[in-house]
Amino acid sequence: MSAPLPPLPPTGEDENYRPGGQSMLELLAEEHDQIAALCAELTDDTGPERRSQVAEVLTATVARHLSGEEQYLYPTVRSVLPDGGALADRELEADTELRRTLAELSDVTPADTRFDQLADDLAHRLRRHAETARTVIFPALRESTSETDLIRLGNRVEIAEEAAPTRPHPGTPDTPPWNKVVEPALGVVDKVRDVVTGRPTYVEDLPEEPARG
Repeated sequence: MSAPLPPLPPTGEDENYRPGGQSMLELLAEEHDQIAALCAELTDDTGPERRSQVAEVLTATVARHLSGEEQYLYPTVRSVLPDGGALADRELEADTELRRTLAELSDVTPADTRFDQLADDLAHRLRRHAETARTVIFPALRESTSETDLIRLGNRVEIAEEAAPTRPHPGTPDTPPWNKVVEPALGVVDKVRDVVTGRPTYVEDLPEEPARG
């Protein structure tokens, strides 16, 4: 069964044609690894200022990641897997809890007694998220979806993440078509706030961590 791709340029008649770009599964797996590294630093004793910066970058990274998955990964799961509807619904419910935890974390500082608890809770939820993808979703999609479709979906995920919000918005739509309309609009607002406040939103924005003695 074909993945639910949006209108795209024709690939031509060559059955060996391979579009440029990265498979959606490879892209999302790399993001899971990056998120795991940020979680490790968030829950480590790196000092309050550093942990606050890491929390901001982790929040933005997860917000973009979930937006890309909800626009393209889960619709693909629904379309091509026999139990895809139930699986996608479970993951969307978990995503809502992730956003709520992110929103709570955004309201506290490392000096707050709740910060460590929320950081640990978030890390646990994100580990479960990545493990479900690695062991359940990705293997099933590799078996049922062509590499060409996965690459074209990967290109769409990258575009979606560039326009995505950088802050958690738990009450917004999480399924197409409305998330594809609402999230870019929220993304514009979030990015303006980020620029005005100087908020870091990418790993590259983090200052180099001082060496530990």
